[in-house]
Amino acid sequence: MDKTKVVVIITLFFSVCCFAQERPVQTLRGVVNDRASGHPIPYATVRLTDIPDLGAVCDSLGRFTLPKVPVGRHSVESSFMGYEPAIIREILVTSAKEVYLEIAMRENVNELNEVVVRANNRDEAMNKMSVTGARMLSVEEASRYAGGFDDPARLVASFAGVAPSVSNNGISIHGNAPHLLQWRLEDVEIPNPNHFADIATLGGGILSSLSAQVLGNSDFFTGAFPAEYGNAVSGVFDMKLRNGNNQKNENTFQVGIMGIDFASEGPLSKKHKASYIFNYRYSTTGLLNVDLGGKMDYQDLNFKLNFPTRSAGTFSVWGTALIDKYKSSFDKNPDKWDYLEDAAQAHSTQYMAAGGITHRYFFDENTLLKTTLASTYSDQEAFQESFDRELNAAPFLDQYSRSTNLILTSSLNRKISTRFTNKTGFTYTQMFYNMNLRLAPFIDKPLDVISKGDGNTSLISAYNSSSWGMSDRLSLNFGLNGQLLTLNNHWTLEPRAGLKYQANTKTSFALAYGMYSRMEKLDVYFVKTQSTDNESVNKDLDFTKAHHLMFSFAYKISNNMSLKIEPYVQFLYDVPVMRDSSFSVLNRNDFFIENTLVNKGRGRNIGVDITWERALSKGLYYMVTASLFDSRYRGGDGVWHNTRFNRKYVLNGLIGKEWMLGRNKQNILSVNLKMTLQGGERYAPIDVEATMAHPDKEVQYDETRAYSIQRSPMLIGNYTVSYRINKRRVSHEFAIKGINFTGAKEYIQHLYNIKTEKIEASEQKTGLTNISYKIEF
Repeated sequence: MDKTKVVVIITLFFSVCCFAQERPVQTLRGVVNDRASGHPIPYATVRLTDIPDLGAVCDSLGRFTLPKVPVGRHSVESSFMGYEPAIIREILVTSAKEVYLEIAMRENVNELNEVVVRANNRDEAMNKMSVTGARMLSVEEASRYAGGFDDPARLVASFAGVAPSVSNNGISIHGNAPHLLQWRLEDVEIPNPNHFADIATLGGGILSSLSAQVLGNSDFFTGAFPAEYGNAVSGVFDMKLRNGNNQKNENTFQVGIMGIDFASEGPLSKKHKASYIFNYRYSTTGLLNVDLGGKMDYQDLNFKLNFPTRSAGTFSVWGTALIDKYKSSFDKNPDKWDYLEDAAQAHSTQYMAAGGITHRYFFDENTLLKTTLASTYSDQEAFQESFDRELNAAPFLDQYSRSTNLILTSSLNRKISTRFTNKTGFTYTQMFYNMNLRLAPFIDKPLDVISKGDGNTSLISAYNSSSWGMSDRLSLNFGLNGQLLTLNNHWTLEPRAGLKYQANTKTSFALAYGMYSRMEKLDVYFVKTQSTDNESVNKDLDFTKAHHLMFSFAYKISNNMSLKIEPYVQFLYDVPVMRDSSFSVLNRNDFFIENTLVNKGRGRNIGVDITWERALSKGLYYMVTASLFDSRYRGGDGVWHNTRFNRKYVLNGLIGKEWMLGRNKQNILSVNLKMTLQGGERYAPIDVEATMAHPDKEVQYDETRAYSIQRSPMLIGNYTVSYRINKRRVSHEFAIKGINFTGAKEYIQHLYNIKTEKIEASEQKTGLTNISYKIEF
C-alpha cells in the first residue's frame, strides 16, 4: 500500500471520528403570539440568550425557525416593538425531536422608562385572567420531577396546597375530597381520566391515562379561579393536547415495568400544515400475566389531528380512551384466610372515552371564536363472589353504571384595547345515566337491589370574563358565571374578581374572590332504593356551593429564584348531607349513594400555601413547598367534624441536578429526589360492640365522632434517575423511577381477623418502581 493511500485512509478515519464526536444539533421552531388575543405577532425577533448569534425574524404568520441548535438546555427570548420582551428558560433540546414553542408576549402598557424582560415562568398560569392559586403544568417537568411518574396527576402533588397519596393519584386540594376536582381536556369537562378510577378513592386512580407524549402545557388551579370555569368547587385541572409536528415524522417507543408505549407524530399534509399525533400504551403486567395482588390489564389511547385552513380557521379532532380489567387474587386454601375478604374474588371492567371536534377562527387579529362539539362516555362493571370453606361460591356484589354526555361549548375572546380583554362563552351538556347495584346484605344471603337509577338531564352554563389593566401597575380581572340544572331548575349566579398590584419588578400582591358551585354525580340524583321503590329521592338537590378568598404575595429573589405565599379561606354551604348523621358528600369515597340527602351541610377550609423555588439553571433546581391548613365540615347532625382529608400539614422538598456528559457534552444524566412529610389519615373510632354483633363482623365505626382519630405522620420518598444519549437523529433514554422508597404505610380500613378474633388496622405499604428504556427517532 503506497503512502498516498495510507494518508487518505488516516484522513478518512480521523474525519469519521471527528464527525462522530460532533455535538448533535436540532431545529427549534415555534410561533410568537399576543397573550391577550392569541393572534400571531408577525416579524418578531427570536434568539437564544446563550448563543446570541443564533436568531431569526418571524414571518408574516408569527412563525420562526432556529436551525442547528446544539443539544442541551437553552433559553429563548422574543422581542417586538410595543411588546414586553419574553423569555422561556431552560428549554430541553434533544437530537431526535424538533422543539416547538408557543411564546406569548404582553403588549406594553407600562409608562416606565426601563425595559422589563418578562420570563414565562412555570408558576404563572397560561390563563391570562388568573391572579392567585394557579400554576402552569409543564410536561417536561412531568418526566423530570421525582414522583411524577409521567403522570400529571402525581406531578401536581408537588405543588403547594395538594396532599399526595401513594397507592392512588387522587388530588386532594386544601382538604377537599378528590372527586370535587374538575378534569378538563380541550375546554371540555371529562370523566376521571385515570386507570382503575374511583376504586381506591373516588376521583383518583392508579395511573393517568393521559400520556405525557401528547399533553401540552396545562393549567392547574387550587382556588379562586376565573369566571370561565364552572361546575367546580375544589380546583380545576385544565389540560391541553399539543399539535403534532407538521414538518417531519417523529416517533417514540418506550418499554418499562409499567407498560409499553408507542407514540408518533408528523405531517398529514405539508402543503396545508396539517398534522397528527397519537400515543398508545398497553400494560406490561397484562402482557406478562404478572400477579400484583391481582391481574391488572390496562390500555389507553390519546390522539389529536390538526387541520389549518387558509380562510376557514383551524379544525382539530381529538380524543382519549382507556380500557381497564382487573381480577383479584384468591387463595383456594381456607386455612390461609385471615379475613372474610380473603374468601372473596372480584372482577371489574372499566371503559372511559372522550373526544370532539374543535374549530378556531380569527375574525381579525383581536377576535377569536373557539367552538367544540364533544362527547364523553364512562362504563364500569363489577362482580364479586364469596366462598365458603368447601369453596362453594355465592354472588356478593353485582354492579354496573354507564354515563354518556354530549357537550357543545363556544367562546369569543376579544382584545378590545391594549388594556382591556373580554372572553364570553357558554357550555351545554346533555347527560344520560344508568346504574344498578345489587349487594348481599350478608355473605350467605341472596343479592338485594341496594341502589339503582336511570335518567337524563342538562347542565347549561354561561360566563363573561374581563381583564382590565387599570394602570401600568394595577390590573383587575372580573366576571360572572351562571349555570342551570334542568333536572330541578336550580340555578346560580357566581361573581368572580381578582386584583393584582405589581409594586415593582420583583414584588407583586394579588387578591381574588369568587362564588362557585358544583352539581353532584348523577348517581346521587337518580338513586332509587328498596324503600323508595321508583321514586328518585334526591332529584331536588341543589348545587354544592362555595366562597373562595385567596391572597397572594410573590417576590422574585433573583432571575431563577422566587417566593410565593398564598393564604386562603374557603366556605362551603348547601352541601348534601344525611339528616341526623355525620355523613357529607365532602368526605364521599364510595362509588354509590343509597340514602336521601338534603342541602343542610357546611364546610370550611382555611390555611396558607408557601412555595420557595429555584428554577432550573446551570443544571440545578429545587423547590420547597409548605401547606398548613385546617379542613372541617358540618353534617346533618349539626356537629363540626374534621374532614376525612384534614391532614393539617404537607411539606415537600424537591431537588434535581443535571450533568452534560460525553466528550462533546451531548448526553444528559439527571438525578431527582422528592421528600414529603404530611399528617396521617383520619378515621372514626371503632364501635366494638356493634362490630361483634354484626353477622359478618363487618367493622362498624362511631360516626358521632367522625374522623376524630389521626394516624401517625407519613414520610414519603420518591426518586428519578435518567440518562439520555443523544446521537444524530436518534435519542436513547434509560430511567428508573421510584415512589415511596421510604416504605410509608397507608391506612386502608379496619378488618376483623377471623383467626385471632380481633379487629386490626389494614395498612398498605405501596412501593412503585418503573425501569424503562425509551428511544426517540
